[in-house]
Amino acid sequence: MATPHRDTELRRTFAAFGARAAGGDGESFAGTWWGNAWVAALERGALDPKRLARGRGYADQGHVDAITVTPGLVLAYVRGSRPRPYRVQVRLRTLEDEDWERFLDAAADRPGHIAALLDKELPHSLADCGVGLLPGPGDLAPRCSCPDSGHPCKHAAALCYQTARLLAADPFVLLLLRGRGEKELLDALSRRSAARAARAAQDKQPQSLPGVRATDVLTSRRLPPLPPPSPVPPHPAQPPVYPSAPGGPDPFALDQLATDAAARAHALLGTGRDPVGGLTLWQDAVRLAAARPGSGLTAGTRTLYATLAGAAGRTPADLARAVAAWRQGGAEGLAVLEEPWDPPAGRFDRARPLLLAADLPAFRPWRNRLTHPRGHVQLRLGRDGLWYAYESEPGQDDWWPRGTPDLDPVGALTGLGVPDDL
Repeated sequence: MATPHRDTELRRTFAAFGARAAGGDGESFAGTWWGNAWVAALERGALDPKRLARGRGYADQGHVDAITVTPGLVLAYVRGSRPRPYRVQVRLRTLEDEDWERFLDAAADRPGHIAALLDKELPHSLADCGVGLLPGPGDLAPRCSCPDSGHPCKHAAALCYQTARLLAADPFVLLLLRGRGEKELLDALSRRSAARAARAAQDKQPQSLPGVRATDVLTSRRLPPLPPPSPVPPHPAQPPVYPSAPGGPDPFALDQLATDAAARAHALLGTGRDPVGGLTLWQDAVRLAAARPGSGLTAGTRTLYATLAGAAGRTPADLARAVAAWRQGGAEGLAVLEEPWDPPAGRFDRARPLLLAADLPAFRPWRNRLTHPRGHVQLRLGRDGLWYAYESEPGQDDWWPRGTPDLDPVGALTGLGVPDDL
């Protein structure tokens, strides 16, 4: 089974884990919440705690050889008390097509989900999207070539414990076990994003340009004074689609450069100021990444995020969060995300009574931030006097900008569209 050279999109082989110090409880075995959820499913469905304890000891001692994962199946050889190792497998039901559709919709719903997956993280909200990604008690079906009829035997338990460590290191292993590989899932998300962008482009109708008939221009007569210049358009135009040619420039890079040049020219025409002037390297990287909102996750945008984040010494996940802040409030929105400050008395002090008057609970203050007591909603006061709303998973310090900034703290929360949840 341990033949990495035969690996494909739907077959991955992982080298054996070395021995590690034994001890600790099952809650901390895997190191991540979803890895420990796998351990909990194993332990709640087991019939004999003693076999589990011996299986965990086998795992800690490195008795599990290389592990092969395919859709619905985990395989490995486990060394027991006899010289010949035992062949062990653990089966898990794969997801149906409609389950995958719901999962992909939930993953594309928030940019934080995509960034977390690319950083090998599994958010609680994505795991709880109505699709049973994580197993429950009795969902794991182990089999072993040993004569022990326990459920599970100690060899199968050892394989399950080591599998939890694989899942903790890379949640795409869990998705493969449920039926789909990493490339297939990312490509499906790219197609969804491209389809949305295409539909948005079709809704935009080209505008006719003002002009003069050629016969009127060529007529011998005294021409009237030139008309006043056309007003500045409300938005910069989109560049044409550049074809891809072997050995030629990257069409996505050309499109990005043309789009940015159009936006800067539009700003110069309307305001006389260059929006790039005075920006730091990190601010300009965030501005470029946010230049095409709604473009979605594609191979080109993944490369763009990785390149811009690397140039600024940050991670793609940092850049995704910063882009959300920039789209919320520009450079000031980015400052609110990254720079806590101590506001003077006045607007900040009046915010808590306003929230209490709106039948909201007492928010906890810290510097320029007010946090809901359940820890899932936060307000941040910007230096521009606006309140910026943030959301996080309850109990997690993972804040993402949401909604539209507002002078009124209650109005900023109302912009989230979920006032009943507060």
